[in-house]
Amino acid sequence: MSVEIIAADWPAAGVIAGTTTRVGGVSVDRYASLNLAAHVGDSVAAVTENRRRLASALRLPREPRWLNQVHGVDVHVTQTTESANDPPTADGVVSPDGRDVVAILTADCLPVVLCSSTQPEIAAAHCGWRGLAAGVIAETIAQMSSRPADIQVWLGPRISQAAFEVGDDVRDIFLAAVEDAIHCFDENEDGRWQADLAGLARLFLQAEGVEQVYDCNQCTHADPGRFYSYRRDGQCGRMATFAFRI
Repeated sequence: MSVEIIAADWPAAGVIAGTTTRVGGVSVDRYASLNLAAHVGDSVAAVTENRRRLASALRLPREPRWLNQVHGVDVHVTQTTESANDPPTADGVVSPDGRDVVAILTADCLPVVLCSSTQPEIAAAHCGWRGLAAGVIAETIAQMSSRPADIQVWLGPRISQAAFEVGDDVRDIFLAAVEDAIHCFDENEDGRWQADLAGLARLFLQAEGVEQVYDCNQCTHADPGRFYSYRRDGQCGRMATFAFRI
């Protein structure tokens, strides 16, 4: 079965972006089949082959700039002299000239892709709730040279509000972090909260002056045949959300 890609539906000229599903790889068991993460316990050989298949399917111009993601706010700005074999510890990545393939690995967290309508730069951010609340979106935009009004954003597959239950502690952190966050939490029957991760990301983007936001509206938790989901399955593989210029 061939690699399956959810292509970004946005008006970004000259940018190829999207998210892989779990379909089309060689990994087995809980990692089946297109696991692209090297840190989750899958075999090195399987991950290497899965990444080769992704590169072939997309005709990537070069190896993606994989990150060592830690749910933080650090943003890596790529340089032409760096090695793709030594992933930097960061949760955001910016390619100033758009020549690199930026990539984020997720299995419920929200992947955010950014590009400019006036500059060649492209970027991606890994938005789990911790990084999102701490400001990873603002930090990523701060490393871009474009005016926020010129930035276009695509939100990839992530856990939906219906599946993402959190406690008062998480809700309180967001209420203190961004205006109008209260509208992104619905109380459930147990007195806890269903959090809208994508809705919260939109608030952070708006706070930075970014208005051009496009959303795939797909839930990782609800579709085990196509997506990995850490909250649903525990130990599992990861999808990749990527962007590069052609």
